[in-house]
Amino acid sequence: MANSPRVRALGSGHSFNHVADTTGDLVVLDRLPDLVEIDAAASKVRVGAGMTYARLAPLLHEAGFALANMASLPHISIAGSVATGTHGSGDAVQSLAAAVSGLDLVTADGSTLSLSRGDADFPGAVVSLGALGIVTSLTLDLVPAFELRQYVREGLSADALADFDAIMSSGYSVSLFTDYRDTRVWVKRAEELTDPDWYGTTPADGPRHPLPAMPADSCTVQLGVPGPWFERLPHFRPDFPPSGAGDELQSELIVPREHAVKALRELFAIGDRIRPVLQISEIRSVAADDLWLSPFQGRDSVGIHFTWIRDVASVMPVLELVEATLAPFEPRPHWGKLFTRRPACPDRFRALVRRLDPEGKFGSDFTGVLLGE
Repeated sequence: MANSPRVRALGSGHSFNHVADTTGDLVVLDRLPDLVEIDAAASKVRVGAGMTYARLAPLLHEAGFALANMASLPHISIAGSVATGTHGSGDAVQSLAAAVSGLDLVTADGSTLSLSRGDADFPGAVVSLGALGIVTSLTLDLVPAFELRQYVREGLSADALADFDAIMSSGYSVSLFTDYRDTRVWVKRAEELTDPDWYGTTPADGPRHPLPAMPADSCTVQLGVPGPWFERLPHFRPDFPPSGAGDELQSELIVPREHAVKALRELFAIGDRIRPVLQISEIRSVAADDLWLSPFQGRDSVGIHFTWIRDVASVMPVLELVEATLAPFEPRPHWGKLFTRRPACPDRFRALVRRLDPEGKFGSDFTGVLLGE
């Protein structure tokens, strides 16, 4: 690697833009050893960067531990999801990257650098888009294992946005699935949900897929059946292919929590423009963190995700409209999904990149645009 002019790492490949692309050498992480070292006394686990959440979670549960959060797809690699700021949902739950308390990476000269929470460079090295080096292992915070129930409620009206904060705080993890006309709520919580008229909704009479026309075979157990955290927090089961309709584009814009209701009302107002190219939109809350490139840095947030049809020419004008509509609300993009407006890059991250990778070995067209190069 030290002799290569350009190198990028590839995780599980679940991205919708050029974040992992390179004209140089590509390092595949899934061939790294399946390292899993649980430190029960410290409530931490050290894992190889190629490990996926689907492979790690059952091992943690067997040892009496859990991760505080998981993404909707457990298939994704830990290093890739962390590097791009991927997240799950929950008012009191931070992104997947916020669980990282240490990491090891191979830098541009071939040496290994270890960083831990509290080190000056650590907040810049976790969500780094692969621009600092090749991550080989990560240490994650753990919590005691727990159980959840998953409910799907149907028929949430647009007027119920007035109750947005109460709805989003009604479970450990809550997602709204909408086409900006019809809305369902997925609630994951420890307690039973017994209110028959919960915010004017009705309980689903069977399992549901986030895409209304899709069968629910690939989805995790619903209908309030209790189960372990790793079988309820993700929307999808690891033994099915990691996609929804299997033919899609994705975008996500993250706005401050205090702007969420106004932002959503604006999107509902242009729903007729969005629906022709939309499969579904998912709305989730995420707690603030302190990682420099995290979309949630310094602010409790709401992520507004769009699963589009796979038609770039039709989708991009609508994405530009969505970005313009949300512009007054200080949106930040998910780094692994489609966006057209260049995000701001903190000067301290630019300085860290230049110090650790002065020749741009880990650079790419994607990071070059971000860094203004």
